[in-house]
Amino acid sequence: MKKISMIFILLLMIKLPPTAYAATINETDTELSESLKYALILSLSQPISEAIEAIYKNDKSAPKGLTWAAYQTEILKIKQANGIGGIYEITLKVYPYYRAHITYGEDIVVIRTDGKIIDYKHVKTYPKIDFNKKRSE
Repeated sequence: MKKISMIFILLLMIKLPPTAYAATINETDTELSESLKYALILSLSQPISEAIEAIYKNDKSAPKGLTWAAYQTEILKIKQANGIGGIYEITLKVYPYYRAHITYGEDIVVIRTDGKIIDYKHVKTYPKIDFNKKRSE
């Protein structure tokens, strides 16, 4: 009986996979494909637009029709807020533009994957081009 018990225990030890304990990674350390970057940025387009609107709402010099483009937006950081499978915080650098993609500024926007705006900050304003001004010859 002891032999059978020992064989059974040995078989169980061989069959059962070892338990793996791993620390949760709080920030991504891998490169995202371009398609995945654009998909992630576009999925957050509404809160990004709201943040840009809030940043420039008191800027009297801001051109009309100020907007942004996903392909000009950089993902600076992706941070896990609640462990694996939870909410992530995405830090983006957005370049708002007007007319034919004339960049007006640079802004940092932090948004959670559930669409909540965490923070936004204006970084830089570029000179506005006045197209109504006559050039001297």
